[in-house]
Amino acid sequence: MLIAQVTTSIHVSIGEVAATLVLVALAIAVSFWRKADLEADIGIAVVRSAIQLTAIGYVIKFIFDQDSLWFVVLLIAIMVVFGAFTAQRRARQVPDAFWPLLLALAIAGAATLGLVVALGIFKAQPRYLVPVGGMVVGNAMTAAAVTLNRLGDEMTRHAREVEATLALGATSTQAAAPIVRRSLRSGMIALVDSTKTTGLIFFPGTMVGMLLAGASPTDAVRLQLILLWTLLGSVALAGLIAVTLAYRNFFTSAHQLREQPEP
Repeated sequence: MLIAQVTTSIHVSIGEVAATLVLVALAIAVSFWRKADLEADIGIAVVRSAIQLTAIGYVIKFIFDQDSLWFVVLLIAIMVVFGAFTAQRRARQVPDAFWPLLLALAIAGAATLGLVVALGIFKAQPRYLVPVGGMVVGNAMTAAAVTLNRLGDEMTRHAREVEATLALGATSTQAAAPIVRRSLRSGMIALVDSTKTTGLIFFPGTMVGMLLAGASPTDAVRLQLILLWTLLGSVALAGLIAVTLAYRNFFTSAHQLREQPEP
């Protein structure tokens, strides 16, 4: 069992949370001063984050109190569905992108959580699976969305090259292979780069949270490494499944490129 046992906890008061609104006001002031026109968006973001995080906090507390894996499965399933809808909006140029995204997030989430439990890294308990599952699904959603967004752009931009390759006798898989490769790289590269710079340029949130809660630096680092490497696997799996299923929607069963609507 590699989970660090935190012996102390940190208490955050409402007053301390409210005090950080000073920094929000600073962001609004900068936007107003430089005429970035983000004041309304910042305000909406702050209100939504407060409402959403407060609501999910009560949901997580309920799940912890019930101590039932069925509630964990239900929560992660809801995350997967909403994640697929959210990612679909970033992949508008990909036909029928919802189902590849849904399958990619579901498989990546289930496979990743199943492996970390089977390997004994985390216990099969809501206290561990809920936060890890949220991180896995969230990062998988981002990677899959970026992958399919790049796929849609590339297929639209290089439609003539793809058609020429098909005309020379290539299958749809062969014609789309370079685009699929570039798309998958785009979806994975952000997390790969952030993993490279962890500890040099920034401290990840989990590590910071554990240090604030009183954990030893060694335990905080070990847990952060577990999560980073877990996320790498889930991101790779989600991107691979999404792009492998989605690129086929650009072609007919006769390996012909479908006519794409105008962007």
